[in-house]
Amino acid sequence: MDRIASFRQRLRRRDRIVGTFFKTPSSMLAEILSGTSLDTVCIDAEHAPFDRLAIDQCVAVFRLHDMPHLVRVPSPQPDTILSALDSGATGVVVPHIRSAAEAEAVAKAAHFGPGGRGYAGSTRAAEFGGRSIAAHRQDSAATTVVIAMLEDREVLDAIDEIMAVDGVDAFFLGRIDLTVALGATSPDAPEVVEAVDLIVAKAREAGRTIGMFTPTPAEAVQWQAKGASFFLLGSEHAFIKAGANALVDAFPKGAS
Repeated sequence: MDRIASFRQRLRRRDRIVGTFFKTPSSMLAEILSGTSLDTVCIDAEHAPFDRLAIDQCVAVFRLHDMPHLVRVPSPQPDTILSALDSGATGVVVPHIRSAAEAEAVAKAAHFGPGGRGYAGSTRAAEFGGRSIAAHRQDSAATTVVIAMLEDREVLDAIDEIMAVDGVDAFFLGRIDLTVALGATSPDAPEVVEAVDLIVAKAREAGRTIGMFTPTPAEAVQWQAKGASFFLLGSEHAFIKAGANALVDAFPKGAS
């Protein structure tokens, strides 16, 4: 599991990482994406119909094929984080982190220790009883990825404190939610671009990993030049639609 084992290190040292959102609860599609050149796949349990069993089944496939995978949990609640990590996920993406205290809380919930993640040796993450407590704790501490989503107005006033939370491995900009939070109608609105610029600059200044969703790879390259290094672009839904439309567009108009 070289790719999964090294993913946290790659993320923290700000290597370029390109992934996509995964929105269909399908182990077969998980297997297909595992055979691609993507650096990671993010299971979208916040906005797509993933229950615990569907997450568990897809995680099993991604692990089998050594594809680094994240679960965007539906909320910052510790039980959603526990569920994803017990299934064996590489890490979690946690939405709507607004303060340093909230960032510290999700980091604590993702790791074993006093007041943190509850321990069970019967999970896939612990190889269904095949790992000792010491081995499982050591491996989890070394490889578990915690990513905090920044997508609310409050983040702008607390950005320095948030960037100082070491237990978070990377920050991910939720540009659409930030657009809505700022009362704008487009992520290209000047106030949104200004806010994104500020967050990216603060991350770069603090030596922290920052990522985002962008509509095109060309725009991702522009933000990469400013310091972003982690990108989740599109989804398998978008790939399927684009492929279907391209198939039709390949035929000359009027051909019978």
